[in-house]
Amino acid sequence: MSVDDVASMMDDMAERDSIPSNVSQMLEQASTELRDEDKDISVRVNAASSLLDQISNDPNIRQHTRTQIWNLASKVESLD
Repeated sequence: MSVDDVASMMDDMAERDSIPSNVSQMLEQASTELRDEDKDISVRVNAASSLLDQISNDPNIRQHTRTQIWNLASKVESLD
């Protein structure tokens, strides 16, 4: 799976109506971090992983969404 694939998955998830706006913003930020080719891939992965970790700890998201965030985090970590 490529960086663009994972970033696109984040973008798709951020656009869902069931996702709280603060979570959507963080997903978009994580996607932007991943696509920032001015930074080394390990820096991009760490930044995106950190944002996904913050999202997964949000008490206001549904369990199903949390599981999807964990799946995204796993995909991000495999990019490094």
